[in-house]
Amino acid sequence: MKEPLTTVRLDLWLWAARFYKTRSLAKQAIESGKVEFEGQVAKASRTLRGGEQLQVRRGEERFEIQVLALSDKRGSATIAQTLYSEADESRERRLREAAERRAANAGYRPPAGKPDKRARRLIQALGDIDAS
Repeated sequence: MKEPLTTVRLDLWLWAARFYKTRSLAKQAIESGKVEFEGQVAKASRTLRGGEQLQVRRGEERFEIQVLALSDKRGSATIAQTLYSEADESRERRLREAAERRAANAGYRPPAGKPDKRARRLIQALGDIDAS
């Protein structure tokens, strides 16, 4: 029987917890300062133990999580969610910011370029309706 893990590399854990698709992407994120370990910039080779705090930025999302379990193997999403717990404030802030981004993108968008021949004809036809 295999012994439970006591430590695991940070980049490997982030990959196993499904924060990044590949281990190399996790390593790049760590090296570019997108992952903080208890308030300090982390290294990819940092050993991680249970109960430690992480701040992970992925795109425009920011996760504040506590490590609950260790794994060096990537499993299903339901298994990956058991490896950490996200703070309630962090989850609420992340969902609120996502809703704000969706609302900002739902508004009017001007066309990317000049109208083509068909669009000009439609615009002229709509203009003629107002003239009558």
